[in-house]
Amino acid sequence: MILIGLGANLVSKQFGAPSDTLEAALLALEKNGVTIVARSRWYKSAPVPVSDQPWFVNGVIAVATQHSPEPLLDVLLEIEHEFGRERGVANAARVLDLDLLAYGSQTSVPGGRLDLPHPRLENRAFVLLPLAEIAPNWCHPVTKQGIGSLISALDLDKDGAQMAEPCD
Repeated sequence: MILIGLGANLVSKQFGAPSDTLEAALLALEKNGVTIVARSRWYKSAPVPVSDQPWFVNGVIAVATQHSPEPLLDVLLEIEHEFGRERGVANAARVLDLDLLAYGSQTSVPGGRLDLPHPRLENRAFVLLPLAEIAPNWCHPVTKQGIGSLISALDLDKDGAQMAEPCD
């Protein structure tokens, strides 16, 4: 199972509200050889770490593609760039964020160009809650913990940082 996390918390000049930007990103992925096989609802979540920036809209998709992990990462980065993503300060507000969360059971050495699975996914409600919607039996390839155990380990009320709820 190939999993991609999507997020946005800035209005896009090109697409509008974050949820509209994410819908456009789904179309862009399809145009780049990435077939969406399952998708979660959109979730509203506080920025992590807690800050005064706008809340995010997040979701997770399962995809099928002929791209291997690094070329898939290149596709994600190119789409972010096309959508106006500017990289600079870590954890800054962004018009679009596409993260390769997992590529089957593949793992990689931390510190390389691509860390698989994503190194912080097990600490993020905005990833785990939508992931549980589309893959309730998913198991972390390194820790071997199931999605339910990972969610149970979260402190969902800690300073509001882990708050994530489905959008209407």
